[in-house]
Amino acid sequence: MAEKTALKVAGFVSQQRLLDRLAELACFGALDNGGVDRQALSDVELTARAWLIEWARALGCTVMTDDCANLFIRRAGREDLPPIVTGSHIDTQPGGGNLDGCYGVMAGMECLSALNDAAVITRRPIEVVVWTNEEGSRFSPGAMGSSAFVHPSRLADYLPHQDAQGITLAQALSRCHQRFSGLPRRAAVPMAAFIELHIEQGPVLQQAGLPLALVGGIQGVRWYQVCCHGTPAHAGTTPMADRQDAMTLARRIMQQLEQRAATLPADELRLTFGRWHVEPNAINTIAGRVTFTLDFRHPDAAVLARFDAWMQQLAAENVAVACVFSQAPVAFDPTLLDAQFACTQALQIETTTLISGAFHDAMHLASHCPTSMFFVPSHNGISHNPAEYTDPQYLYLGAKALACCLTELANQPTGVNHEHSHLSSLL
Repeated sequence: MAEKTALKVAGFVSQQRLLDRLAELACFGALDNGGVDRQALSDVELTARAWLIEWARALGCTVMTDDCANLFIRRAGREDLPPIVTGSHIDTQPGGGNLDGCYGVMAGMECLSALNDAAVITRRPIEVVVWTNEEGSRFSPGAMGSSAFVHPSRLADYLPHQDAQGITLAQALSRCHQRFSGLPRRAAVPMAAFIELHIEQGPVLQQAGLPLALVGGIQGVRWYQVCCHGTPAHAGTTPMADRQDAMTLARRIMQQLEQRAATLPADELRLTFGRWHVEPNAINTIAGRVTFTLDFRHPDAAVLARFDAWMQQLAAENVAVACVFSQAPVAFDPTLLDAQFACTQALQIETTTLISGAFHDAMHLASHCPTSMFFVPSHNGISHNPAEYTDPQYLYLGAKALACCLTELANQPTGVNHEHSHLSSLL
């Protein structure tokens, strides 16, 4: 059960202030169609950072950064202990909405405002973090900032990566650090826990009629590229029995994979055939080469391994199969999820538990500290789109649950075991 102090802070969360701040952030990179284009480390994103830094300092917080330009906003606690952390990202897709990532940051800042209004000083510090380049729409890969925070050695490999204009990540980071040269670097202090609040980006919560979900983990992912070889020939003169049609072969493989995938539980399965490239791609020529990609997602590592075996069985003299990306499933900390559930119960917010089908920064943080997430509903499941929308009441309830949970965790005893599997000592 949440303590009275945590419930008090939740009571000071302001729905109107949260909505106003979301609207202010949406002005940075606003598009005529109501969407937002705020690419990572772009001029408009740096201007949004400057606005956020000014706001943080007005709240009495200190602001720090690191080598990957992640932004850490710290509200001091009574004791200098590893902090309880929340946050997300403020970079968007080129034609994105104003909630993806942004809601998690603005809700975190609202929690700090509520703590101030409630005149509560927590035992531990609380931090709101803005992770760099989560979307990956300017620099690849996505979730770059959180990845480099947890695994600093990865940053050197990311630095040469270029955007569409040929600007390297190293150059973009240099401009950012020059603009905010007065920001101190965050010390290598571990986080006591990380909770990310995010829109669902899918339809499940709305269909269930629920305002909030605890996120139990993130699905594992496999990306494969399949290349089918045939013989280009004249479409009008080559009999059907004599053809070596790469497109026919590719379609047969796709159908085979769909049939196998149909044997798996449909509610947890995600299979997408995405990019297709046909050569010579002429209306009257039999395809000589077809390359396609597929994205397979599932929360069970054993199912992912079975799919890997299926893919390897496809390889043949005229079929080349390559795994281009592999991500293991992530299970969030069960004790932390219990703490979140206790807060939602105390606030009388009905919840369910979901598995995320999308990547989030929490995916990387899960190997650094006890980690979990909250989801609020997405209207019609729409995201990465100007039509992205969540009912303001749901945004408000998510922020209240977050404020309660952050306060509760930040007021726990000092004897904390920072091993991932021993969060019970924090609770």
